[in-house]
Amino acid sequence: MNTYMQKAKENADFGILNGEGGPFGAVIVDKTGNIIANGNNKVLKEKDPTAHAEIVAIREACKILNTNDLSEYILYTSCEPCPMCLSAIIWANIKKVYFGCTKNDAANIGFRDNDIYEFIKGNNHLIDLEQLDRNECLEIMEKYQRNAGKIY
Repeated sequence: MNTYMQKAKENADFGILNGEGGPFGAVIVDKTGNIIANGNNKVLKEKDPTAHAEIVAIREACKILNTNDLSEYILYTSCEPCPMCLSAIIWANIKKVYFGCTKNDAANIGFRDNDIYEFIKGNNHLIDLEQLDRNECLEIMEKYQRNAGKIY
């Protein structure tokens, strides 16, 4: 087994054994093979639905490295990232991700990633999404742009 995937699996095991969350673990590694950050699912422990293993690892790596740009780093995760985690990975500029189990494996034990994928495709209505007061909200975006706000 790959060393880093083994560590991601160990992180998942740690989380399960400690009742922290689902069976998911992650590791962020630099290009020379040094582990920068670890993560395991902490949804139950933190009572935070965003505390997925990948996001926990991304948050830890960003704090350690004092940056929001992880473009030079690699993510290993025990399961294919959910849509939320994929978005965080993209926002963090991570370009390479290795995963173990698939989203279908997660669905087979009851996780509902596929519902979110279907919602994104427009095939499901999990929430009622309605636009409101666009022009007023657009003012703050224009202000940010006028003040040369950094795009990340």
